Amino acid sequence: MSAQGDCEFLVKRARELVPQDPYAAKAWLITARTLYPTDFNIQYEMYSIERNAERTASAGRLLYDIFVNFPEQPVVWREIAVITAALRNDSQDKHAQFLKGVFETLPGPVQCKMLLKATEQCFNTLEKAEMLLLLLKRFPESVVQHGVSLGESLLEAETVEDLDTPVNCFRKLFVCDVLPLILNNPEMCLPVSLLYKYMHKAAEFYICYVTKEPSADGQIQGSQEVGGLKSPGRGRSQRVVIGGLSEKSSVVTEPWERMLEMVCVVGSLCDWKGEKGSRSYSELLQRVTELCRYMSAADSEGFSHCCGQIVICCSLVLFHCAFHYVSAVQPSLFQGHSSLSSSPWVLLEDLSSVYTDVEVERKHAHKKRKLADGREKTMSSDDEDVLAKGRGRHIVVNNTEMSSWAETLEHFRTARESWDLLHSHQSLETEFAKICSAWKTEMWLWFRIFLTDMLIYQGQYRKSLSSLALMSSLQNQQNQNQNSLSTSSNLETHRAIIQQASCHYALGEYRMACEKLLEVVAGLTPQNQDAVKSIEEQRKPRSKTRKGNDLRLVPCTSKSILPFCLQLMLACFKLRAFTDNRDDLALGHVIVLLQHDWPQGENLFLKAVDKICQQGSFQYENFFNYVTNIDMLEEFAYLRTTEGGRVQLELLPNQGMLIKHHTVTRGITKGVKEDFRLAMERQVSRCGENLFTVLHRFCINEKIILIQSLP
Repeated sequence: MSAQGDCEFLVKRARELVPQDPYAAKAWLITARTLYPTDFNIQYEMYSIERNAERTASAGRLLYDIFVNFPEQPVVWREIAVITAALRNDSQDKHAQFLKGVFETLPGPVQCKMLLKATEQCFNTLEKAEMLLLLLKRFPESVVQHGVSLGESLLEAETVEDLDTPVNCFRKLFVCDVLPLILNNPEMCLPVSLLYKYMHKAAEFYICYVTKEPSADGQIQGSQEVGGLKSPGRGRSQRVVIGGLSEKSSVVTEPWERMLEMVCVVGSLCDWKGEKGSRSYSELLQRVTELCRYMSAADSEGFSHCCGQIVICCSLVLFHCAFHYVSAVQPSLFQGHSSLSSSPWVLLEDLSSVYTDVEVERKHAHKKRKLADGREKTMSSDDEDVLAKGRGRHIVVNNTEMSSWAETLEHFRTARESWDLLHSHQSLETEFAKICSAWKTEMWLWFRIFLTDMLIYQGQYRKSLSSLALMSSLQNQQNQNQNSLSTSSNLETHRAIIQQASCHYALGEYRMACEKLLEVVAGLTPQNQDAVKSIEEQRKPRSKTRKGNDLRLVPCTSKSILPFCLQLMLACFKLRAFTDNRDDLALGHVIVLLQHDWPQGENLFLKAVDKICQQGSFQYENFFNYVTNIDMLEEFAYLRTTEGGRVQLELLPNQGMLIKHHTVTRGITKGVKEDFRLAMERQVSRCGENLFTVLHRFCINEKIILIQSLP
């Protein structure tokens, strides 16, 4: 019998004895190995028996022998591939734990060599990167040799694959696994340009990861490990699943904190001026603000040297604070449409002065009306002087509706400061524009929302309208991609349209403002009057009004938006109604709208009455359709009396209310008086109707007339 035949016989005999007498099988193989020490099959069979019996130490010794003595055998590499796969996966499976134990018994140099060889056997880029990453984590000294090349290969693979998002498996491995090993290795010495490149890549990934919109296939139930993350959004159940990675591998814990730590490390490696390891984003902004102020006074060369530091730090503070602001005002972008608080908030002009900027020249003695002690007054000349000096605008928020209002407004303020600093010098603005172009920030809906609100805050209404058009386009694109729920998308559409109306009003484009308002009102459902009134009472400012300067942040719900629409429509018609030229239609619209939030508009109503008295007549055919306020009805009834001036009123009652229609002439007939009295009595019976239902019907039914009434 030949030697090969002898070896095969001995292996076969040992394999037959394993189930009956494993010790006898082991003895046969020891004998066979002694006789034929260079035969691979004998040694591999010995390893297989120990592996199947899960004897870690002996299996490890035998694996070491066959790896050293037979490194070219394909069976060996298949076995090593199984072991390294167990090492890469955090599986708690018993057999996987055994395989990891076998690997741990090997000497360190052998482990290193085995991982390097295994890496060479991989043809899949991602698998090869994971294998090499395993090597770098176990042997930090290898980072100097392989760290940068691994990072570059991952970034190159991302480019070759032409992926449409930085939130991909290659970038995730580079940012979260490879880059920390490179930055924290004291033996590494990278050029500043490469550090900046890596920092930009990492920052883009973290920001896009945090702000990635939730999708149906990207929702992971919050486990105990993931549920406590600080970012994005503590307690958020939506998580990003990255293609090519498992759910667990896709999770990035505390991305904002990681990014801040990375900036501090890079800053120390680049010898940034004034960098001492910032503990927060606000502290980071404070330091670069001081640096920018100092360097502006210094030579231009020094400023150019610090430009990169200022731009990246300010940019990260800007995106961090803008994200937290937008996550508060439009939470459905990041929390999904199932969020309990997913209704957006909208930043609008504060219209509280719409009732208070009119001086009333007379009071009707028979009513003996009196302003309440707490009624708001117009601003003083001192206030106007303050405004002329460029005082920041005040944003009013109802703190009972937004518990985190102070934090939200602080994020908004800090983001604006960062933006201003980035645009305070041409070189800073140029570098920031490069970052925005590389990251395609023009496609970030959430950032467009912030930019729009910032422009509105700055009073740049024409630019705000352009920004709102871009925002609507991005919103429609997102809704198509996500097949979003109609309720949420309608709310977000209302948010953009109502801001457009507010901007048109601020620009004096009242017809456009009215068109946008009526478009919004058509999609609203009038709420219970008492519920809305209680909210309006909570919102009443306790200090004197800052005329035409304040903003208001309100929830984008029917309960909050319908009152604003009515106020803004009133503001549009008010200027036309009280001009020297007679316009009974506009004046009638004003009277109807003044019923909202009564008696806030009592002074303005009295001015309207004064104007009617001066005219001696008034015609408004929709009076009895929409005026149900008892004080107003009483005032108009008084105007027809001798004491009231016998004003000629042409008010067409509701259809069917009058049996006969009398043409009102200069001499008022007894029949018309009786018809008017009956109409008034019947109108009084309607005073209990829900006013918001009446005014909502007014906006819907009279849409064409309302728009045509404005220039």
